[in-house]
Amino acid sequence: MNIQEVVEAQGHLVDSHILEQIFDTVVECQGRFEVEQFRIGRTNSEPSYLRLKVEAPSQPLMSKLLSQLLGLGCAPVDAGDAVLVPVERDKCAPEDFYSTTNHRTMVRHGQEWLEVQNQRMDAMIVVAGGQASCRRLRDLRRGDLVVTGMRGIRVVPESKERDRLAFAFMSNGISSERQVETAVRQTAALLQQARSAGQRIVVVAGPVVVHTGGAPALAEMIRAGFVDALLCGNALGVHDIEASLLGTSLGVRQTDGRQEEHGHRNHMRAINAMYHAGGIRQAVESGLLRGGIMYECVKAGVPFVLAGSLRDDGPLPDTITDMNHAQDAYAEQLKGAGVVLCLGSMLHSIATGNMLPSWVKIVCVDINPAVATKVSDRGTGQAVGVVTDVGLFLDLLSRALAPEAK
Repeated sequence: MNIQEVVEAQGHLVDSHILEQIFDTVVECQGRFEVEQFRIGRTNSEPSYLRLKVEAPSQPLMSKLLSQLLGLGCAPVDAGDAVLVPVERDKCAPEDFYSTTNHRTMVRHGQEWLEVQNQRMDAMIVVAGGQASCRRLRDLRRGDLVVTGMRGIRVVPESKERDRLAFAFMSNGISSERQVETAVRQTAALLQQARSAGQRIVVVAGPVVVHTGGAPALAEMIRAGFVDALLCGNALGVHDIEASLLGTSLGVRQTDGRQEEHGHRNHMRAINAMYHAGGIRQAVESGLLRGGIMYECVKAGVPFVLAGSLRDDGPLPDTITDMNHAQDAYAEQLKGAGVVLCLGSMLHSIATGNMLPSWVKIVCVDINPAVATKVSDRGTGQAVGVVTDVGLFLDLLSRALAPEAK
């Protein structure tokens, strides 16, 4: 005997291709569907409405189907309140906990729909004091009421925005200067829109920014007020400081690209200098550090987070070596972000994407096309990939933003 459920969805279902995804999902889960009601939006701002009866040959398949439909914005009709189960032990969620996506989510509690706060993927939803919020597994405490199952939950996928800037990039990368400049202009417009709207601009950067000569351009963007936070690893800080103090990056002279004699130790000399100074801020205040990305952050009051890893040398005294604390610091700086610009760092870009709700725009710049693909494949579907040299991109972007800064 087939299991039946009736679900409904509302939004820009047609032009965002969500409707076809709903139908495809039912078929892929060995189910059948019958459209009971469908109202198409009559204008470009009016949402469409879908009421759909779905069937599955077994309860496990129906559960799988409902789980996937939930992520597409479908919710069971008249499902009642969400089921809340108390946590019995710290960091241990109930077995049937609901795992969040990065899309806007609401849960029904006390016959009212509550919008979930601090939206992010791979979290639990905790309801307390008439509010619902995302909570990481490690942050759960005994007695917390966690949403379980799939009843009383609504997910609102991001629709195609009517004013969204069209990024038209070749899937095999950007080859011509004209295409790179187009990407730069569109990215500059995104940053200008975010600043005008009072949203934060967060930059996630890898050491390739320094290696490719992009540090002066990023420093200029910081001075111009187009960076509200810098998230990176120990390596960016080390190589930027090495370049500022010694004129090399990983021992390679930035003036002519030749290996400096005994330059292999320069990054350790840079780290040692920061320990002698007491930290990056102290090095700037004492006059030891007089230029570069980290210098500009300190001078402009732009917060930076250096997240450590197993492979770090030193690390710098400012580097956070506890991964949980580093994640917390990243998440704190991402609050209120409108645009996140990821520059040549696959792991930090993926980690950042996992912390963001789907309505925050991400521009991922890397010479390797696989990086943007991996960021998107891991759930950050709003990421736009720009395949080009990071140093070239930053130089052009800084120039494009220069009139706005004056």
